[in-house]
Amino acid sequence: MDNRKIRLGIIGMGNMGSGHLSYVLNGECPRVEVTAVADINPEKLKRACDRAPGVKGFDEGMKLLDSGLIDAVLIAVPHYDHPRFAIEAFKRGIHVLTEKPAGVYARQVREMNEAAEKSGVKFAIMFNQRTNPVYARAREIVSSGQLGELKRLVWIVTNWYRTQAYYNSGSWRATWNGEGGGVLLNQAPHNLDLWQWIFGMPKRVRAFCSVGKYHTIGVEDDVTIYGEYENGASATFISTTGEAPGTNRLEISGDLGKIVLEEGKLKWWKLKEPEREICFNCMDGFAQPECEYSEFRASEPDGHPLIINNFADAILDGEELIAPGSEGLNSLSISNAAYLSTWNDDWTQIPVDEEAFEKHLAKLCASEEVIRKNVLKSEPAEKLKERWQVRW
Repeated sequence: MDNRKIRLGIIGMGNMGSGHLSYVLNGECPRVEVTAVADINPEKLKRACDRAPGVKGFDEGMKLLDSGLIDAVLIAVPHYDHPRFAIEAFKRGIHVLTEKPAGVYARQVREMNEAAEKSGVKFAIMFNQRTNPVYARAREIVSSGQLGELKRLVWIVTNWYRTQAYYNSGSWRATWNGEGGGVLLNQAPHNLDLWQWIFGMPKRVRAFCSVGKYHTIGVEDDVTIYGEYENGASATFISTTGEAPGTNRLEISGDLGKIVLEEGKLKWWKLKEPEREICFNCMDGFAQPECEYSEFRASEPDGHPLIINNFADAILDGEELIAPGSEGLNSLSISNAAYLSTWNDDWTQIPVDEEAFEKHLAKLCASEEVIRKNVLKSEPAEKLKERWQVRW
C-alpha cells in the first residue's frame, strides 16, 4: 500500500482556502497532509488552526514558504498576489497549486510561467470545472475532429447573479485595486478557461465591458466579447451578474454538426456528410442536411478535491496535470484583451499589448475611490460549496 503524502501549505484562509482545508480534513484528499497555513488576518488564522490541531500557523505567506514544513503550496489569496507567492515558491523548489485567475495582467502571469518552467516543480491551477464530464466530453468531440472544421462558439452565461449586498460585503470586492476587475476576473475565469480549452484561443477580440451597469460598482458587471479565429471561426461570449433568471448555454458548431451544453446535458447533432460538401453538391436549394442526434449526461463531481488529488498524484507519481498552471495565461489573455478592447473602443490582438494594458489599469487603480463599507461577514465555506459547481 502506497502511504506517501505531500506536505501541503495553504496561503489564505478565506472562503476558498478554508474550503480546501476542509477537503483534506474530511479525508477527501488521501495523499495530502496540510502541515501549515497562513493568513494576515489573525481571526481567520486562529479559526483555521483551531480546526486543524498540529498544523503550524503563520501570519504571513512568506514565512510559510520559508518554514521547511511543506513540499507544496496552495495559494488562495487576492488575485494580484497569486504570481508573487507562486514565483517565491518556485525559487524554493516548492510545488504550486494556485486559485484562479492566474493573476490580473498578462506580464505577471507570463513571468510566473517562466519561473515555473525553470524550477522544474509541478505547477497547477484550480480550474475545477475541467473535471466536469460534460465539458470534458465536449472537448473530446471538438479536439478529435468529430465536429469537423470549427465555425462558431456562442456562450451565454448570465446566471452569475449577485445583489448589491454581495458587492457591499468587502471594500476589496469589484475594485481595480482589490480584484483587478469585475465579472471577468471573479465569476467568469472558469468559463473563459473552458472556452479556450474546448474551442481554442482567438486571434483577436472586440469587447464591450459595461461598468456598473446593474450595481453601484466601479468595474464591469456586464460583458459581451466577440472573438475571431485564424480559420475564420468566431466566438461570442456574454456574461453578467445583473440578470435573473440567468442562462448557461454553450453552443459549438462545426462542418459536421453542433453540440449544445445546457442544464447539465450535452446534446449532439452529427451530420452524415460535411455541410460544405452538401452546400455545393446538393441540387435542392432548400435541402436540410441529415443528422443523428444523441445526448450525454453525467453527474458532476466536486472538482476541487479532484484537482488537489491530481496535483498530489502529479508530484508523487508524475501523473499528467488536468489543469497545468501555464494554461492560466490563456483565459487571462482573453479577459485582458476584452478590457483593452473596451478601453480603446477597438479590436485587440492576442497576445495582448502588455504595456498598454498595464498603463490603463494603473490609471484606473490610481483614480479609484472606495465607496463601500464592510456590511456583511463572509459565509462559511460549507454554504459556498454549491457556488463552486457549474451553474446550469
